Amino acid sequence: MVQLITPQGERVSHPEYDPWVRDISDEQLGSLYEDMVVIRRIDTEATALQRQGELALWPPLLGQEASQIGSARTLREDDFVFSSYRDNGVAYCRGVDLTDIVRVWRGNASSGWDPYTVNMAVPQIIIGAQTLHATGYAMGIQNDGADSVAFTYFGDGATSEGDVNEAMVFAASFQAPVVFFCQNNHWAISEPVRLQSHVHIADRPAGFGIPSMRVDGNDVLAVMAATRVALDRARRGGGPTFIEAVTYRMGPHTTADDPTRYRDANELEDWAAKDPIRRVKALLDRKGLLTEEFEAAVQRKADAVAREMRAGCTGMPDPEPLDIFKHVYSTPNSWLDRQQDHYSRYLASFGAPTGAESEEGGYSSYVASSGDPEDADSEEGAR
Repeated sequence: MVQLITPQGERVSHPEYDPWVRDISDEQLGSLYEDMVVIRRIDTEATALQRQGELALWPPLLGQEASQIGSARTLREDDFVFSSYRDNGVAYCRGVDLTDIVRVWRGNASSGWDPYTVNMAVPQIIIGAQTLHATGYAMGIQNDGADSVAFTYFGDGATSEGDVNEAMVFAASFQAPVVFFCQNNHWAISEPVRLQSHVHIADRPAGFGIPSMRVDGNDVLAVMAATRVALDRARRGGGPTFIEAVTYRMGPHTTADDPTRYRDANELEDWAAKDPIRRVKALLDRKGLLTEEFEAAVQRKADAVAREMRAGCTGMPDPEPLDIFKHVYSTPNSWLDRQQDHYSRYLASFGAPTGAESEEGGYSSYVASSGDPEDADSEEGAR
């Protein structure tokens, strides 16, 4: 397993991977540390918001900061990301608005942001489906003759899904410029990784003809080096790469989960000693860079981000009833229009709902065209 920073914060040499991060300055290392502290603060704030009833659910990323920051900060702006629901640190790096990160989890929208403004698809809830989307997009990149890359994130549990395996078949067959980034956090909800795979997950892609790397997912530099190797291969026409980032999910699967029912406390304690933030902090201290001023600035940034996200969450206006019909299809659809018309009539039976109007029409357009909904004489209108 590739490791460049030990859990004690020692920088270790690796002749194959050192050249890929030789350009990382002390200032950049400090920025990576700040990123990890910030996304952990985002995570703890969102968890608190859920416990306070402001979010319906939240999938914590606690413990996986190095995997997300080390990879996401290596991507180019024109690369396109396809993620799972836990990769909120990646969304932060891609420039997703903080309010948009929690919009879906508050139940205010069907998706959080416009993918084309940040080159990141909205998170996929169906386990592993995003890998197919990434492979298809990568084949489109090939067709366009571009050198950008599709990058997809998923967990160890997703490797048991057919979608991930089918995506690798197509990626290998067409040598598509896609990187499969598996965050092996050891638990697929309550199923341990040892039950799903009796070999390292990184050993599986070879059967598809895809080269792979197994890296310490709690080591931000090792993750960055491996990601750079994979991106370089894809840009040069070398096809797909699979990265297994070995990390650990310190928190629950989601805030609806209780990991104490299936996880040994000793295991959690062992992995806490390998904390990704703590090891970079120790390395910065060894370099004499961990000053009080630096730590205070990082904390101020983290607190400011948390305040902004909380304000955006609690100040988010509730959606109108007919907003549910927005953005379902990109073009008019008679089947959806019929449902919207029926729902408008249903709402009207309780009295005129102010503001209940979608972009496609809805209650107001219905009343304008047919008058008082109480006068509707069709059987459907009566219902």
